[in-house]
Amino acid sequence: MKFGKRLKQQMQQTLPGWRDKFLSYKELKQLVRQISSSPTQSNGSLEYGKAEKEFVYLLNNEIEKFNAFFMEQEEDFVIRHKELQQRIQRVVDIWGQNGSQPSEANYKDVMAKIRKDIVDFHGEMVLLVNYSNVNYTGLAKILKKYDKRTGGLLRLPFIQKVLQQPFFTTDLISKLVKECESTIEAVFPAEDGKKTRQPKQAITVAEEGIFRNTVAALQTMQDIRRGSSTYGHFSLPPLNLPDSDLTQSIQLISPIPII
Repeated sequence: MKFGKRLKQQMQQTLPGWRDKFLSYKELKQLVRQISSSPTQSNGSLEYGKAEKEFVYLLNNEIEKFNAFFMEQEEDFVIRHKELQQRIQRVVDIWGQNGSQPSEANYKDVMAKIRKDIVDFHGEMVLLVNYSNVNYTGLAKILKKYDKRTGGLLRLPFIQKVLQQPFFTTDLISKLVKECESTIEAVFPAEDGKKTRQPKQAITVAEEGIFRNTVAALQTMQDIRRGSSTYGHFSLPPLNLPDSDLTQSIQLISPIPII
């Protein structure tokens, strides 16, 4: 699948409020075509210099858009992660076995709701990692097109700049994903010695919503690394998500072919 179509698919499958935060790949591609096809845009000319500045200006605006959105989401995830931990502790303190008002029924009912919220939260964080990957790949591809069609040399210095941007740095989100999965395994362990874990059960019963989006995101991240034409100096680093039952469960039940 060509990147433009893959990007459009990702935008359709992500959360509605995220769709206008992705790379404006089509517009940038059209600009590259216009620059490369104009007879007055020979490399080294005044017109070419102006066109290149416009292209770089648009790319920088895109990066600012990515950074603003990514950092906003990252901050929100840190807060939500803390709130989920506090919710769990309150339930344990009140209705848990050693709580102030022990109640197995209340404990299970509230914990079931929290479990769903945690799994949803996990899915959103995976989507944000995918957001970073897809937009980085788009930038690398459009810069490759620009250099190839115009004879420019923007790709290497620009990508070196991108690698230092907040939206590209997903270590904190990946850490939160791992902590989220550890929480699920610790608070919702398998019952009666069964090997089937609660996270897998929670995912399996869900067929719509954020779960489907998360499945698509994980598949896309794998496909980008497996088949990207940007492999080499511009390649994405290895997928930095925990190899857990929850992540594996999402992948194993994928209902969305991305080919």
